[in-house]
Amino acid sequence: MEQHLFITATVAFIFDKFSKYFIKKKYLKNKNIFTLWNSSFALIAGILVFYILNFMAENGSSNGLPKKTFFSILLITLGYVCLKYFRAKKAENTEKEKIIAFNLDWAQTVYFAAFFASVVMFFFLQAFRIPSASMRNTLLEGDNLFVNKAYYGIRLPFTKNNIVNFNDINRGDIIIFRFPAKDKKQSNCGEPQYGRDFVKRVIALPGETVEVKNKTIYINGKELPPQKYAVFSEHEKQNIVNTLTQEEYQKLWENRKLEKYFGISLRDSFGPVIVPEDQYFAMGDNRDFSCDSRFWGPVPKENIKGKAWLLHWPLSRFKIIK
Repeated sequence: MEQHLFITATVAFIFDKFSKYFIKKKYLKNKNIFTLWNSSFALIAGILVFYILNFMAENGSSNGLPKKTFFSILLITLGYVCLKYFRAKKAENTEKEKIIAFNLDWAQTVYFAAFFASVVMFFFLQAFRIPSASMRNTLLEGDNLFVNKAYYGIRLPFTKNNIVNFNDINRGDIIIFRFPAKDKKQSNCGEPQYGRDFVKRVIALPGETVEVKNKTIYINGKELPPQKYAVFSEHEKQNIVNTLTQEEYQKLWENRKLEKYFGISLRDSFGPVIVPEDQYFAMGDNRDFSCDSRFWGPVPKENIKGKAWLLHWPLSRFKIIK
């Protein structure tokens, strides 16, 4: 989201600077140029609104904006463009000054607001809404929380490296991360997950061996002590017949293709696999209804955005997340 806000701020900044250049050169005294400039403002505003809303929709459902919403935005934008066009056509000097002041005020407001929000969201905080039941009962559908993006370190903008590191990623941490898919067509748990933010709990660290037997987790061959936050909804256990070698199994898992071979049976019987360097094994607290590392592989450290910090809405569930 922060990158989309930064792009929005950049577009508003460019419009503002070009507008001031046109004013300085007195280009806007020309009625045709002024009309085109005023219409462009409406068109750019409509494109930016669609850009942000479509990203939010894709992040939530992977399908983008519904067609009705898309056409509604398109019609509103076209109507606004026409309104700005005809207003500019009829505008005299006093009206022109009001239009110029209005457009520049909005461009500058959007620029400063979007730039400030993108900096805050990139380095420090991100708002996140729980989309599914995979983290029940720790986090419920519709819970709104803040992600502490500086908890593990501060990342150099548009890179995969941290400027400074603060805390290690530990077992039990609830992390927010970008789903580890490089191919938009990659499908996991029944649908493409590319570009979406996930929330899960860290179960295993780099270099550790993970195995799930009859819903019980084993780390390096030892049973993981019962976790008070883990819940199970299905008592029936899925059986699995594995004819693959350990090397084949590991490779399929790292390449995020294991689910195609074993499907839902991975929920109860999984592994063993070794978590690769700089990657993590993450699971949802609602173990039987979680699309997690059992199905789509490890979480690269570079994909981790931060640590879930504060549940702020609804107020009845206000708490520091642990």
